[in-house]
Amino acid sequence: MCRRLSATSAIAIVILVALLGPACQQESSPTPTPAPQIIEDIAIGQAYALIQDNQGNPDFAIIDVRTAEEYANGYIRTAINSDYYSATFTDEINRLDKDKTYLIYCRTGRRSASALDIMKGLGFGEVYNMLGGILQWEAEGLPIVK
Repeated sequence: MCRRLSATSAIAIVILVALLGPACQQESSPTPTPAPQIIEDIAIGQAYALIQDNQGNPDFAIIDVRTAEEYANGYIRTAINSDYYSATFTDEINRLDKDKTYLIYCRTGRRSASALDIMKGLGFGEVYNMLGGILQWEAEGLPIVK
C-alpha cells in the first residue's frame, strides 16, 4: 500500500506542477530587439539617388560638416551646416533625432568619415557618408546652392 501511495502521490505532484507551474512563473514581456544600425559610406551616385528618393521626407536630413566659410561657398540644397571643427559639434549632433536618416558630407570625405563614427557611437540608426565630398559632387556636375 505504501508503494501505491507513493506512485499516486508522485502522479498528483506531477499534475500539480503541470497545472500550477505556468501560473507561478513570472510573466516577462519580450525585450524588443533594437533595429540594426545602418552606418555606411556611399558613392556620389547613391547619395544623389538617396536625396531624390527622400525629397520632402521630414525624416531625412543632409548635414554638411564643413566650416561656415566652406558652406557659404556652396552646399547641397537643404543641407544644414554643423562644423566638425566646432567645440560643440558632438553636442549639436547628439541633439538630432537618432531615428531619422542622415546623409553627411564634407569637402573630401575625411571629416564626414569621422562624423560617421561619432554618429555611430551616439546610437544613430541610419547614417550615410558621401564618399569624395562636395568636391566629387561638383566634379560629377551635380547642383549646389551658392
